[in-house]
Amino acid sequence: MKAIVTGVAGTILLAGALFVGAVISDNILGDAKGEMQETAVQTQTPANTATQTLAYAPPSIEEVPDGPMKESILYGYELVNNTHVAADEYVGNQLSCTSCHAGAGYDEQASSLVGVMANYPQYIGRSGGVVTIEERINGCMVRSMNGKKFEMNSDELEAMVAYFAYISEGVPIGAKREWAGTSNMENVPVPDVANGQELYGQSCIACHGADGSGTGANTGPALWGENSFNDGAGMIRMSKMAGYIQNNMPIGAGGTLTDQDASDLAAYILSQDRPEWANHDKDWPKGGRPNDVMDKEKREQVKNGTIDWEQVLSTN
Repeated sequence: MKAIVTGVAGTILLAGALFVGAVISDNILGDAKGEMQETAVQTQTPANTATQTLAYAPPSIEEVPDGPMKESILYGYELVNNTHVAADEYVGNQLSCTSCHAGAGYDEQASSLVGVMANYPQYIGRSGGVVTIEERINGCMVRSMNGKKFEMNSDELEAMVAYFAYISEGVPIGAKREWAGTSNMENVPVPDVANGQELYGQSCIACHGADGSGTGANTGPALWGENSFNDGAGMIRMSKMAGYIQNNMPIGAGGTLTDQDASDLAAYILSQDRPEWANHDKDWPKGGRPNDVMDKEKREQVKNGTIDWEQVLSTN
């Protein structure tokens, strides 16, 4: 087992938040919320918990009780907070779960993972079936991390599940997690890619680099290029990227960008080259594939000026 880091990373600046999603976000679990909006139907839960609203009070990672689970929980924290290092043999880029879920999912304002176990198993339209938490993690590993799956009985996967279970203590299945929020923009304006490039140059390059390669997984993750998420990640959708940008950017001023500016930035970022997902033909096997997935074909259309943005955004 890899070395365990026990200290909390503190409040991670949201410059590291533009990763995907994924999916689960591409957003680990970055697009769990977004995918529920696509066609996901959560497994049936008692009515009294489905409407229950809870206070945000996760147990501290500094106070994991002694016992047989402690080592696994702390290892899971390290895997989530520093994925591309702690699980380097499984990760194909330079991202971590914290790239989207600040503070290893503890940050209440940035796609929090606290209570995430309450959402699984759930039906996800992109997968075309009911997905367990283990399958959801592995989905992020091959999409957002552009890597490979953990073995089902591996120390890594068991540790991540143990960590998610720990930070989900006190959150019953089906409870309403107000803090989870959503990064999905329902009505994305037709973007101006040139304006998005200008906005990126004004506000984003300090953390994410002029070439989108980033400055660090948890400080300014790669937004495109070989070290970013692939085009099968949840964050590849215009509606998710625009919503995430608007909710979390600029640093410390989330919610201040207009819908138009967020759309322009999303279009510029998603029109850049990135790793390709090999299984687009297997996604949404029961139909309902959204039009705003910015795959290679659409990236090429942006570059040659033939993209029909009205059609791309028609399912948002």
